[in-house]
Amino acid sequence: MATILNDVSRTFSEFLLVPRLTQKKHIPDNVSLKAPITRFKKGETPRLSLNIPFSAASMQSVSGESMAIALAKRGAAAFVFCSQSIEAQAEMIRNVKNYKAGFVQSDSNVTPSSPLAHAIEISKKTGHSTVAVTEDGTPNGRFLGILTDKDYWPKEDNLAIPVSEYMTPLEKVFFAESGITLHDANELLRKYRKDCLPVLTKDGLLESLVFRKDFIAHTQHPLELIDDEKRLIAAAGINTHDYHDRVPALVDAGVDVFTIDSSDGFSEYQAECALWIRERYGDEVVIGGGNVVSAEGFRYLAETAQLDFVKVGIGGGSICITREQKGIGRGQASALMDVVAERDKYFEETGIYVPICSDGGLSNDTQIIVALAMGADFVMMGRYFAMTDESPTPKTSIRGQMYKPYWGEGSNRARNWQRYSEGGASDGKMKFEEGVDAYVPIAGSVNDVLDVTLAKVTATMCNMGSLDLREFNEKAILTRISEQSFVEGGTSNVVTFENHKEDR
Repeated sequence: MATILNDVSRTFSEFLLVPRLTQKKHIPDNVSLKAPITRFKKGETPRLSLNIPFSAASMQSVSGESMAIALAKRGAAAFVFCSQSIEAQAEMIRNVKNYKAGFVQSDSNVTPSSPLAHAIEISKKTGHSTVAVTEDGTPNGRFLGILTDKDYWPKEDNLAIPVSEYMTPLEKVFFAESGITLHDANELLRKYRKDCLPVLTKDGLLESLVFRKDFIAHTQHPLELIDDEKRLIAAAGINTHDYHDRVPALVDAGVDVFTIDSSDGFSEYQAECALWIRERYGDEVVIGGGNVVSAEGFRYLAETAQLDFVKVGIGGGSICITREQKGIGRGQASALMDVVAERDKYFEETGIYVPICSDGGLSNDTQIIVALAMGADFVMMGRYFAMTDESPTPKTSIRGQMYKPYWGEGSNRARNWQRYSEGGASDGKMKFEEGVDAYVPIAGSVNDVLDVTLAKVTATMCNMGSLDLREFNEKAILTRISEQSFVEGGTSNVVTFENHKEDR
């Protein structure tokens, strides 16, 4: 007969935190939200950690390159969706990696004889106002000068005249030699009040460019998630069907982190995919996967699939209907607590810590806080980020209010049937949906929504006498609440200004 679990399948909204002693040192500025995203041995440092414990789901309506850039600048990650062509996804990853770097490979190049119109066309295409002039027009050709949008007036100057007539020639360009450190390069930019510093080889070939604006951007985002070359960390979703072709293309594009995207990740397909990647790329890339809702599922992905992190949650997303369509899943709080207990047990047995991502079931900031208190190393969200300006969908006005469309990867709109075919034969058509098509109100920019949420998280951690997420989890005391307790926690017996309308 079937095994029946005695505990009720619970959600985050059924819990509250009981405050602990707040000491004078417990202030938001002293709180660290750093969270590991790779497995590591006891006493060792994780290969990669998020600087804030947030990630955006691998969904068409959530994680495009703009979201990936915005979150990496804040210290988080967005998993660029895989329900698109390999070439399109690789291009998104490449754009994230090229967005900002210490030493930038020039992507806007012309020869001295190129007409000014050609240089302007390249600037419009790349979005970069600085064009390098090389002998052969290549990124690493012999450097002859530099052209910026300050050197010409598009509507006034003769666009047919060669670039050589407008550029600043080599002898008037301030440059550095190959081998200079990024720190020293930035110091030169500051000292000589320059916007761009070309770095040349001893033979006069263009090696790279260093920009003042990149340094300023870095100071404005001290927690930005970057690699050893000062490039933004890029993450991508993949599936278990075309990874033999998709993964190499994404690695070539510079991807740092993978998540194997599946509504149910407790499968041999996922283990085969993860081990294939690990065999070919070792620790060069981070590999996460899921989703699971049980200790058994976590143990399989941590032990057999050797994943760096494991995602928890089935059917808890705001547009996910897997539970009602297939009858599988579990209340997100119950699933997370079960998996966290198994993670800690696995750590005690092996000395290996495998981070957990709580994916879905988070309808407000309080529930994010509860998930972290329960032991999630970081959370993954769809709707939360779909409501921001940086999500890839267009703004739509409905009865005077601005919305954005939001749909599940298991919906017909996503046309992502491969993700759900579970390895069997398929005619390319979805037999049923596991996600719906909806709209969400626009909440503002990623920075706007994160600022509020992070303020709440750090304030709560201070209430719990905690200065980091590990201490937060260890000190957390959670109490279940009744329906009346839930009502009591809201406003009551008052008239709020938002709901009170005077007769005029």
